[in-house]
Parts: sequence; structure tokens; C-alpha cells
Amino acid sequence: MPESPEVQALVEFLDERVRGRVIAELDVDEFRIVKTRERPPRAVRGARIDEVRRFGKYVGFDTSAGWLVVSFGRNGWIRWHPAGEALDEVAAPQVARIVLDDGAALQIVETGDFLAVAAWVVDAPEEVAGVAALGPDPISPDFTAADLEHALGRRRKQIKALLQEQTSLAGIGNAYSDEILHRARISPTVHAVALDDEQRQRLFQALVDVMRGAVAARRGLPPDQLKPAKVAAMAVHGRAGEPCPVCGSTIVDHVFSGASAQLCPVCQPSAE
Repeated sequence: MPESPEVQALVEFLDERVRGRVIAELDVDEFRIVKTRERPPRAVRGARIDEVRRFGKYVGFDTSAGWLVVSFGRNGWIRWHPAGEALDEVAAPQVARIVLDDGAALQIVETGDFLAVAAWVVDAPEEVAGVAALGPDPISPDFTAADLEHALGRRRKQIKALLQEQTSLAGIGNAYSDEILHRARISPTVHAVALDDEQRQRLFQALVDVMRGAVAARRGLPPDQLKPAKVAAMAVHGRAGEPCPVCGSTIVDHVFSGASAQLCPVCQPSAE
């Protein structure tokens, strides 16, 4: 699943290349992605792109005809094709395509079995319910320990699930929640209410270090290299059976409450 560090790197990559360009063509291959039927994506044909921004895991194209907002779901992405390069219509199912006035193209693809890519055309990003409901963003320089404290509160919710709750904290998914909790030395099953002051401080530091560090590490990479770079950088996520990079113990895949997490049982002792 795309998470905010990779989406931020994608947005910066695209913004450098499409800002000021005009949308010459916008074709939708899969009509089910359109969530504003009265204002479909073709409404921005001929519009100038003024900016590309990220909102949590959403991508927003600010155009002279309104905002085109895209959500990738679990397996969506954008493939970039500079002018003169043929579009890849075989490797992954295309659900929409944007062609710019200079011949460059953005191919929106869905690589999963379940269609989850979505697109809206709105006057403001906050008209998309998911964007309006987003919690504070740990990547933002304005994010503070008070923001995390507000998200945690005295809630009896397991911390891994809370980290992935977009209304509490924007942009974190399954992979980075594992990485953050490993860095903070906290079990994914502990409830927020049970965290003491020291654990909350460790969690805040891990949260900003992991998320902002990932953005810095991905910055400048082309879109097709972002997922492989993310996978390669993981310390525990997806690495069950491998040694923990901190203590050398074996990383395990822990299944709980209908979810799973990869963790180090020594660095992150169970809360049970």
C-alpha cells in the first residue's frame, strides 16, 4: 500500500515536471474510479496544472478548472512517461491516463484484484470526505508531541491500529506502523492508554524520525523506484525469519485481532 513518504516523493517528482503544463487529454478506462459523476475527470481537460500536493495518502492536482484528487487505495499508483516514451499498457491495468501538452503522460494504474483507485474533481480538496477527515500529518514540520498526545489520549485501542487510523494520524499504513513501533521499542498490541510518558516520548521521536527520514531517502527517485526502495529500507516489516538489525533476535510475524505485524520479540516485548 502506498504510504505518505512514497506519495510525498511522487508528488515532488511530478510537481517539478507538470507544473504549468496543460492537460491535453484525460481518458478514464475504468468508470468506477469516478466519485464525482456530475463533475468527471474530463472536466479538467484543457486546464493548466498549477501545483501537485499531497494530503495524507491522496494526490491532488490543483488546476485552473478545479482540483483533481486521486486516491490509490491498496495497489494503485502513477506511472510517469516523459514525452516520446510509449505507455506501458500490458504490465499493469490502466484505469486512467493524463496526457500533457508537451506529450508527457501520467498513467494511473491498479495492480490489485480489487479496484480501489478513486478520483474526484472538486473546488477544494476538503470536499473529498477522506481528505477532510485526515488527522495531523507526522511529515509536516508543524507536527508536535501535542498532536500525538491528542491522537493517543486515553484510548483503549491497540497502538498499531491507532497509528494506521487516518483520522488520528495521516499517511501511516501497515509497513511504517511496524517500523515506527520497532524504532520506539513498543509492542503493536499495547493499548494507547497503557503507554507511559517515556513510551509516548519514544513513540513521538520514532514517528517523526521514521516518516521524515523515509521522505528524505525517497526524494528524487522516479515513481517506479519508490516501492522497491521502500521494501529495501524496511528494518522489520516483511522480514519475518530474518535477524533484528538492532539485537539479532529473529523477527516474527505476529497475528492478533484480525491483523498482523512483523516485530522483534526482544526489542518489543509483548504487552500481554
